[in-house]
Amino acid sequence: MRIAKVNRKTKETDISCEINLDGTGQNEISTGIGFFDHMMEIFSHHSLIDLKLRAEGDIHVDFHHTVEDAAYVLAQAIDKAIGEKKGINRYGFFYIPMDESLSRTVIDFSGRPEFVWKVNLGLKKIGEMDTELFHEFFKAFCNESKCNLHIENFYGDNHHHIIESCFKSFARSIRQALTVDER
Repeated sequence: MRIAKVNRKTKETDISCEINLDGTGQNEISTGIGFFDHMMEIFSHHSLIDLKLRAEGDIHVDFHHTVEDAAYVLAQAIDKAIGEKKGINRYGFFYIPMDESLSRTVIDFSGRPEFVWKVNLGLKKIGEMDTELFHEFFKAFCNESKCNLHIENFYGDNHHHIIESCFKSFARSIRQALTVDER
């Protein structure tokens, strides 16, 4: 089975992550950041990765360390679960509409990190979360998993919808890339 557990403890955070790449999208998420929890639940549901993510961080300062370190831990768990990558599709891409918004993610688990983010957000916050942290999350994931990751939002007015379409397309792209090709 392609399962993994990773823990990360730093001066700022204490995070644990358990995944099953061949799951059904069941999840237990608790980071103390409501909107981020919502996005991670969406990620689990659409990737079909069973995910348990618990994070305690210095959110009394800001959310940066918790969000970035959660990305590191998620990437490490995925990397550990896929092992030598034998048989995976490796590539994944998906377009997701979310009401008036449309986003696309393209991913390649190539072993070389390269991140392209073409998402313009006019708001500084969604709920209590700084919108710049979405870039930081995906950048940290890309660097730690050593993948090519391109995320682009083509249009949208509602910032919640824009970010949600990014997370859904990211999840579906990962699902496609990590699926084992039986041939």
